[in-house]
Amino acid sequence: MGFFSFTKEIAMDLGTANTIIISDGKVLVDEPSVVALDRRTEKMIAVGERAKMMYEKTNPDIRTIRPLRDGVIADFNACEQMMRGLIKKIHTGTHLFTPALKMVISVPSGSTEVELRAVRDSAEHAGGREVYLIYEPMAAAIGIGLDVLAPEGNMIVDIGGGSTEIAVISLGGIVADKSLRTAGDDLTYDIQEYMSRQHNVKVSERMAERIKINVGAALTDLGEEAPEDYIVHGPNRITALPMEVPVCYQEIARCLEKTVAKIEAAILQALEETPPELYADIVHNGIYLTGGGALLKGLARRLTDKINIPFHVADDPLHCVAKGTGIALKHIQEFSFLM
Repeated sequence: MGFFSFTKEIAMDLGTANTIIISDGKVLVDEPSVVALDRRTEKMIAVGERAKMMYEKTNPDIRTIRPLRDGVIADFNACEQMMRGLIKKIHTGTHLFTPALKMVISVPSGSTEVELRAVRDSAEHAGGREVYLIYEPMAAAIGIGLDVLAPEGNMIVDIGGGSTEIAVISLGGIVADKSLRTAGDDLTYDIQEYMSRQHNVKVSERMAERIKINVGAALTDLGEEAPEDYIVHGPNRITALPMEVPVCYQEIARCLEKTVAKIEAAILQALEETPPELYADIVHNGIYLTGGGALLKGLARRLTDKINIPFHVADDPLHCVAKGTGIALKHIQEFSFLM
């Protein structure tokens, strides 16, 4: 049967932090957007989870790269190799020939023509015969299960690794949007900088990510939801002696304040540009949070209190964009794509 299946349909959420590939409604790949290359030959050594294990641990002959920064491609060659490597993981070996790919890829709504062309070219070089692009907030809304084709306003805030996508959606299109190059990576950097300044301890990007997951918060009072202190291990910035520092969520909330406030301001700007009838729908329906940043403790409560509109964290916020991209792939005639 595989002999005659020359075309495979895949949906890809090409994220700054993680890349997710869906085919036939199933998540086949969910791995970090990292690739390891040999410095001398530029050939790929590892991709995804295996490459992330090498990140910040390599010898001079190997370089590990995160090809996407701020939600867009920063290293074209590395991105192409990463896409090839991750796509290879979904081929089961039942095909005599590698099938041609029909792909739908989600992209930030603030992408320039050059950035969109870079994604399309990378996909085509990685084996895509038909390549369609869809904006991330639109894909997220579809993934949540909203009727994006209805004459009704819905607002999505998708906080990824490299960008925060804010969009008001109605009748299958984006009415108002803000694309902010401030997101999860900035929160991670804030923690790194804070630990160095406040505790004199050097922490890696991966350790800062673990701190964010365990005690990252948008409020200094989480009540019963408060997590336990997290123990951080690292070298002293001055003496290089080992340190063990307990970190509480309140201090992390204070160190993330500036970045969270930027996201807050961008949401308010998007609401200012929303037509009154759609604004009324949003007040009634609430605003949906997706992406890894939606998991920041206390964020939905903080935004609800600040903006006075209910904020809902989507079910499985990490996979909303990928799921929506997969649904769009199955109903390719119904949705508008960036051709």
